[in-house]
Amino acid sequence: MQMSLTATSGLERRLEVAVPGEQVASEVESRLKQLSRTAKIKGFRPGRIPINVVRRQYGGQVHTEVVSELMRSSFAQAVSRESLRPANDPRIEPIAIEPGSDLKYAAIFEVLPEVVVKPVDSVKLERPAATIAESDIDAMIQSMRRQRVSYAIVERESRSGDRVIADFEGRIDGVAFAGGAGKDTPFVLGSGRAIPEFEAALTGLAAGASRAAPVRFPDEYGAPELAGKQTEFSVTVNKVEEPVLPALDDAFAVDFGVHEGGMTKLREEVHKRMELEVEEAVRTRVRSQVLDALYRDNPLELPRSLVDEQVQELQVEMMRRMGQKDANQAPPREPFEEPARRRVALGLLMGELIRRESLKADRDRINERLSQVVAQYPNADEMRRAYLQNQQAMQQIEGSVLEDQAVEWVAQRAQVTDKPVSFAELTGFGKQS
Repeated sequence: MQMSLTATSGLERRLEVAVPGEQVASEVESRLKQLSRTAKIKGFRPGRIPINVVRRQYGGQVHTEVVSELMRSSFAQAVSRESLRPANDPRIEPIAIEPGSDLKYAAIFEVLPEVVVKPVDSVKLERPAATIAESDIDAMIQSMRRQRVSYAIVERESRSGDRVIADFEGRIDGVAFAGGAGKDTPFVLGSGRAIPEFEAALTGLAAGASRAAPVRFPDEYGAPELAGKQTEFSVTVNKVEEPVLPALDDAFAVDFGVHEGGMTKLREEVHKRMELEVEEAVRTRVRSQVLDALYRDNPLELPRSLVDEQVQELQVEMMRRMGQKDANQAPPREPFEEPARRRVALGLLMGELIRRESLKADRDRINERLSQVVAQYPNADEMRRAYLQNQQAMQQIEGSVLEDQAVEWVAQRAQVTDKPVSFAELTGFGKQS
């Protein structure tokens, strides 16, 4: 087998391979002889078909199969001989594939770049250090109370926090539109779930009062036929209800799964959950800084094919979140270009770090991660068995664990400074509640 390798541009390579015609012919002949023992051709007994008849009947098909397989095997041999690391499947350009001649073809592909991870002892990380104060637990308990809020009818004008039960009808240019009317519909004022002008129209009205209000739908409104449209709504409030928070007593504790110990025990449980939330938030912050540092400090020339694959994956993810299935409606690729480059680069850098330091996925952590994954399903035991029998799914879990260990390896060797922060700053709890 002869071959020549050319660097065409960047990481792209052109590999020309020639396989002697005698090797091709020998393989074709061998297969035709095997086929003559099993082929069924009208007028001949199985196993007694003359080879020239088999060649005439199947020669072209067998030659095509042999050429295809020799291309695959010779490409693999050539790549191994040249110590190449292809980043993608090659694009094959046949040069000579006719029977009786040498098999010649060109394989065009990209190679992975040489990856060198710089020493990480100069990386500077800022690790959040949060303590959970009694006031943080109080705020969390208040958030839990709001999850169990009830409403009581009041005889006054509505205000923020109230729930109003209202009738409404919207018109565009004086004409009612589909989905623009409702009867006895509940709205919680201040929740941000209605267009601000519409919510403002419902504020300050007592039961039985009506109001007309102009409402402009946002340009990015979910219903395209209404996006950016100016409308006129008439609203009538049927009931005004004020929120009533539950008492902080044993019944409240039981409602959140604490059947003994009352509010004292519930506060302890809430504190434990908040500690776990802090630990996860710290890990997330440190991980983000580690990945940022690796990407910043180790620039790489990236295979275009791998970046394109990641761009497509990101586009598909976005379409899935938007509930869009039509490929023609895929978002433009430009916003995904840099995130895709980051994904590819970090994949290569983490892979090199794991290889260089001989990191192995911890078996206990794999089992723990698997438990976390299957806990999301109602049939957790059944899902665990399914995952354990799915090699690809388990490889993804192991890869995730191994990546976490690589991040921790970097963090242990970096220059880490603890920065005091509040629970709310670290977790964004105030924004969530």
